[in-house]
Amino acid sequence: MAKCAVCGKGAHFGQKVSHSHRRSNKMWKSNIKSVRVATEGGSKKMYVCTKCLRSGAVERA
Repeated sequence: MAKCAVCGKGAHFGQKVSHSHRRSNKMWKSNIKSVRVATEGGSKKMYVCTKCLRSGAVERA
């Protein structure tokens, strides 16, 4: 599973609970995109979550 290169956000795990209160495993996936990021040595492809993209934590190339 991909993780954000800026904040480290990844998948979260838990249990979904039905109306009758039966439990089963569930996974919540983060909204992570593969983007080209400007670095000092040129541009590089990284996985970044959309929250970091919107906040301006990453300069896109």
